[in-house]
Amino acid sequence: MQFEFATATRIVFGEGARREIAPAAKEMGGRALLVTGKSAARSVPLVADLTAAGVESVRFAVGSEPTVELIRKGIECGRNQHCDLVIGFGGGSAVDAAKVIAILLIHGSDVMEYLEIIGNGKPLPAQPAPCIAVPTTAGTGSEVTRNAVLTSTAHKLKVSLRSPRMLPRLAVVDPELTLDLPPELTATTGLDALTQLIEPFVSVKANALTDGFSVEGLRRASRSLPRAYREGQNAHARAEMSQAALLGGLALASAGLGVVHGFASPLGGMYNAPHGALCAALLAAGMEVNIRALRARAPESGALQRYQRVAHLLTGDHYARPEDGVQWIRELCRELKMRPLSAYGVSAKDFPVMVEKASRANSMKANPIQLTSAELLDVLRDAWEW
Repeated sequence: MQFEFATATRIVFGEGARREIAPAAKEMGGRALLVTGKSAARSVPLVADLTAAGVESVRFAVGSEPTVELIRKGIECGRNQHCDLVIGFGGGSAVDAAKVIAILLIHGSDVMEYLEIIGNGKPLPAQPAPCIAVPTTAGTGSEVTRNAVLTSTAHKLKVSLRSPRMLPRLAVVDPELTLDLPPELTATTGLDALTQLIEPFVSVKANALTDGFSVEGLRRASRSLPRAYREGQNAHARAEMSQAALLGGLALASAGLGVVHGFASPLGGMYNAPHGALCAALLAAGMEVNIRALRARAPESGALQRYQRVAHLLTGDHYARPEDGVQWIRELCRELKMRPLSAYGVSAKDFPVMVEKASRANSMKANPIQLTSAELLDVLRDAWEW
């Protein structure tokens, strides 16, 4: 087996870890572009820490999942303000945006030069500006991944930039930053994290290193996501979910994803729905169709054993079957008040387009079995209405 592993240069995890940001920023630059979510209030203490450390900051807000147009504005802001450092402080959208802005901040080319599918797909520049990634949700693991997802509104498509050069110089994961997440956001980001632990584990690119991340993450997420949803101030549950999200990011960065993300990307480009909510709607359906396809066409596949291990980890039952893991996910989604695809305006008439786009998605390359168009339609039908 051959595999490659790369992650952020340095990872700092733990309650209070955010106190490491300002001293590290001081070593990297003197004027930071602070890429945040839409609310300024959460970043006020960080701005004070940066100022005390002698680092000036300019805030750039990312109010939704990043678009090509928003990235252009961020790059322009950073250049006009003479920023030499980028800090992503927020959910996956803010961190993804920060990673892209950092890599293009000191280079003159437009972002479209580097985008896959809709752009020119050129290699990313070799010397990005320093980037610090600070997640304030427990979901995407973007602080340790080598890619960022952008939406092209003109193409109604989500596309990625991918390169080890996009890995942040520092990732700071402080579970205390997630204590005030509302239940719905806890649920959607948590189910994104859960998906990003399951898909790399059953991936055709799974390896001994990423398996450890997935297994440990699944143990934590299965016991702590419901608790974090019900008890937002439960510090232990929040810490476990932050660990699970981090471990999922480490796993997917090397082992890839699968059918759930294969659909989530085109759906996110076509409809105004949060990424985590789409993963929640698709997860059980994607697992069930994969398991059925494996039983029918590849009954000796090790992926079936891996789905059985997933079921063991989720249910706590050593005798659980792969299908029991699917049922556990369905019950969790009901408990967390998740909704099917139809609730986000997804139209059944668009299913053929979605299947065509998903079949070409990069995430599909790591799915444990190649699914037929009919099977991909089954995933959508199951996820569309519960």
